[in-house]
Amino acid sequence: MDKYTEQTLSSQLAYHGRIFDVLKDEVMLADGLKRPRDVIVHPGGVVIAAIDGDDILLVRQYRYPVKQTELELPAGRLEIGEDPFSAAKRELLEETGYTAEEWKSLGFIFSTPGICTEKLYLFKAQNLTFVKQQPDEGEIIDYLKYKITDVIRMIKDGEINDAKTICALMRILN
Repeated sequence: MDKYTEQTLSSQLAYHGRIFDVLKDEVMLADGLKRPRDVIVHPGGVVIAAIDGDDILLVRQYRYPVKQTELELPAGRLEIGEDPFSAAKRELLEETGYTAEEWKSLGFIFSTPGICTEKLYLFKAQNLTFVKQQPDEGEIIDYLKYKITDVIRMIKDGEINDAKTICALMRILN
Protein backbone atom coordinates (compact mmCIF):
# COMPACT_ATOMS: atom_id res chain seq x y z
CA MET A 1 0.00 0.00 0.00
CA ASP A 2 1.51 3.36 -1.03
CA LYS A 3 1.44 6.32 1.35
CA TYR A 4 -1.67 7.82 -0.29
CA THR A 5 -3.90 4.75 -0.42
CA GLU A 6 -6.60 4.21 2.18
CA GLN A 7 -7.76 0.64 2.73
CA THR A 8 -11.49 0.16 3.34
CA LEU A 9 -12.01 -1.83 6.53
CA SER A 10 -15.81 -1.59 6.67
CA SER A 11 -18.63 0.06 4.77
CA GLN A 12 -22.26 0.51 5.82
CA LEU A 13 -25.17 2.11 4.03
CA ALA A 14 -26.21 5.05 6.23
CA TYR A 15 -28.80 6.56 3.91
CA HIS A 16 -30.54 5.52 0.70
CA GLY A 17 -32.09 8.34 -1.29
CA ARG A 18 -33.72 9.02 -4.63
CA ILE A 19 -30.59 10.64 -6.08
CA PHE A 20 -27.71 9.38 -3.96
CA ASP A 21 -26.71 7.08 -1.10
CA VAL A 22 -24.43 7.79 1.84
CA LEU A 23 -21.92 5.26 3.14
CA LYS A 24 -20.22 5.31 6.53
CA ASP A 25 -16.84 3.69 5.99
CA GLU A 26 -13.86 3.02 8.17
CA VAL A 27 -10.46 3.11 6.50
CA MET A 28 -6.88 2.42 7.47
CA LEU A 29 -4.29 4.94 6.37
CA ALA A 30 -0.86 3.84 5.17
CA ASP A 31 0.59 4.77 8.58
CA GLY A 32 -1.81 2.31 10.29
CA LEU A 33 -4.25 4.88 11.72
CA LYS A 34 -7.95 4.14 11.37
CA ARG A 35 -10.29 6.95 10.30
CA PRO A 36 -14.02 7.29 9.49
CA ARG A 37 -15.09 8.35 5.99
CA ASP A 38 -18.56 9.48 4.90
CA VAL A 39 -19.04 8.90 1.17
CA ILE A 40 -21.87 10.19 -1.01
CA VAL A 41 -22.43 7.65 -3.81
CA HIS A 42 -23.79 9.43 -6.88
CA PRO A 43 -24.43 7.97 -10.37
CA GLY A 44 -22.63 10.87 -12.10
CA GLY A 45 -23.79 13.33 -14.68
CA VAL A 46 -23.14 15.32 -17.81
CA VAL A 47 -22.41 18.97 -18.55
CA ILE A 48 -22.89 20.50 -21.99
CA ALA A 49 -21.17 23.61 -23.35
CA ALA A 50 -23.54 24.30 -26.25
CA ILE A 51 -22.00 26.84 -28.61
CA ASP A 52 -24.08 28.82 -31.13
CA GLY A 53 -21.69 31.08 -33.07
CA ASP A 54 -20.27 33.53 -30.51
CA ASP A 55 -22.95 32.58 -28.00
CA ILE A 56 -23.19 29.86 -25.39
CA LEU A 57 -26.38 28.46 -23.88
CA LEU A 58 -26.84 28.78 -20.14
CA VAL A 59 -29.75 27.74 -17.98
CA ARG A 60 -31.20 29.60 -15.03
CA GLN A 61 -32.76 27.62 -12.22
CA TYR A 62 -33.24 27.71 -8.48
CA ARG A 63 -30.84 25.49 -6.54
CA TYR A 64 -32.48 24.59 -3.26
CA PRO A 65 -29.33 23.50 -1.33
CA VAL A 66 -27.74 26.96 -1.78
CA LYS A 67 -31.09 28.79 -1.70
CA GLN A 68 -30.49 30.86 -4.81
CA THR A 69 -31.02 31.01 -8.53
CA GLU A 70 -27.94 30.01 -10.51
CA LEU A 71 -26.72 30.46 -14.08
CA GLU A 72 -25.11 27.25 -15.32
CA LEU A 73 -24.40 25.20 -18.38
CA PRO A 74 -27.08 22.62 -19.17
CA ALA A 75 -26.41 19.50 -17.12
CA GLY A 76 -28.07 16.49 -15.62
CA ARG A 77 -27.77 13.21 -13.80
CA LEU A 78 -26.94 9.94 -15.51
CA GLU A 79 -29.58 7.25 -15.25
CA ILE A 80 -28.22 3.93 -13.97
CA GLY A 81 -26.31 2.28 -16.84
CA GLU A 82 -26.85 5.24 -19.19
CA ASP A 83 -24.12 6.17 -21.67
CA PRO A 84 -22.79 9.71 -20.94
CA PHE A 85 -23.08 10.81 -24.59
CA SER A 86 -26.72 9.71 -24.75
CA ALA A 87 -27.38 11.53 -21.48
CA ALA A 88 -25.75 14.71 -22.82
CA LYS A 89 -27.99 14.69 -25.90
CA ARG A 90 -31.05 14.04 -23.71
CA GLU A 91 -30.21 16.78 -21.21
CA LEU A 92 -29.45 19.40 -23.87
CA LEU A 93 -32.85 18.79 -25.46
CA GLU A 94 -34.75 18.68 -22.15
CA GLU A 95 -33.20 21.80 -20.65
CA THR A 96 -32.80 24.03 -23.71
CA GLY A 97 -34.87 22.51 -26.52
CA TYR A 98 -31.78 22.27 -28.75
CA THR A 99 -30.13 19.37 -30.53
CA ALA A 100 -26.58 19.47 -31.87
CA GLU A 101 -24.93 17.98 -34.95
CA GLU A 102 -21.34 18.21 -33.65
CA TRP A 103 -20.24 16.80 -30.31
CA LYS A 104 -16.84 16.65 -28.66
CA SER A 105 -15.92 15.04 -25.36
CA LEU A 106 -14.08 17.37 -23.00
CA GLY A 107 -13.18 14.62 -20.56
CA PHE A 108 -14.54 14.48 -17.04
CA ILE A 109 -14.20 16.04 -13.60
CA PHE A 110 -14.97 14.87 -10.08
CA SER A 111 -17.31 17.44 -8.52
CA THR A 112 -16.24 17.01 -4.88
CA PRO A 113 -13.82 14.07 -4.61
CA GLY A 114 -13.29 14.56 -0.88
CA ILE A 115 -16.82 13.37 -0.11
CA CYS A 116 -18.58 12.26 -3.29
CA THR A 117 -18.17 9.75 -6.14
CA GLU A 118 -19.95 12.04 -8.65
CA LYS A 119 -18.11 11.99 -11.99
CA LEU A 120 -19.26 14.64 -14.46
CA TYR A 121 -18.67 14.07 -18.17
CA LEU A 122 -18.11 17.31 -20.06
CA PHE A 123 -19.17 17.86 -23.67
CA LYS A 124 -19.00 20.60 -26.27
CA ALA A 125 -21.98 20.76 -28.63
CA GLN A 126 -22.14 22.83 -31.85
CA ASN A 127 -24.32 23.29 -34.95
CA LEU A 128 -27.44 23.67 -32.85
CA THR A 129 -31.05 23.34 -33.98
CA PHE A 130 -33.98 24.40 -31.82
CA VAL A 131 -36.73 21.79 -31.46
CA LYS A 132 -38.67 22.35 -28.22
CA GLN A 133 -37.67 22.67 -24.58
CA GLN A 134 -38.75 19.55 -22.65
CA PRO A 135 -37.97 20.02 -18.94
CA ASP A 136 -38.55 17.20 -16.49
CA GLU A 137 -41.71 17.35 -14.38
CA GLY A 138 -41.15 19.86 -11.59
CA GLU A 139 -38.11 21.38 -13.30
CA ILE A 140 -38.56 25.14 -13.60
CA ILE A 141 -35.77 26.23 -15.91
CA ASP A 142 -35.09 28.88 -18.53
CA TYR A 143 -32.36 28.85 -21.15
CA LEU A 144 -30.54 31.99 -22.23
CA LYS A 145 -27.88 32.84 -24.79
CA TYR A 146 -24.86 34.85 -23.74
CA LYS A 147 -21.75 35.95 -25.56
CA ILE A 148 -18.88 33.72 -24.46
CA THR A 149 -16.86 36.83 -23.58
CA ASP A 150 -19.71 37.98 -21.29
CA VAL A 151 -19.81 34.58 -19.57
CA ILE A 152 -16.06 34.75 -18.92
CA ARG A 153 -16.51 38.22 -17.42
CA MET A 154 -19.42 36.96 -15.29
CA ILE A 155 -17.19 34.17 -13.94
CA LYS A 156 -14.38 36.63 -13.15
CA ASP A 157 -16.86 39.00 -11.48
CA GLY A 158 -18.36 36.25 -9.32
CA GLU A 159 -21.76 36.29 -11.02
CA ILE A 160 -21.34 32.64 -12.07
CA ASN A 161 -20.04 30.38 -9.30
CA ASP A 162 -21.12 26.95 -10.47
CA ALA A 163 -18.00 24.77 -10.50
CA LYS A 164 -19.06 22.44 -13.32
CA THR A 165 -19.79 25.42 -15.55
CA ILE A 166 -16.43 27.04 -14.82
CA CYS A 167 -14.56 23.76 -15.40
CA ALA A 168 -16.28 22.98 -18.70
CA LEU A 169 -15.67 26.50 -19.99
CA MET A 170 -11.99 26.23 -19.09
CA ARG A 171 -11.81 23.07 -21.20
CA ILE A 172 -13.32 24.74 -24.30
CA LEU A 173 -11.11 27.83 -24.06
CA ASN A 174 -7.81 25.99 -24.57
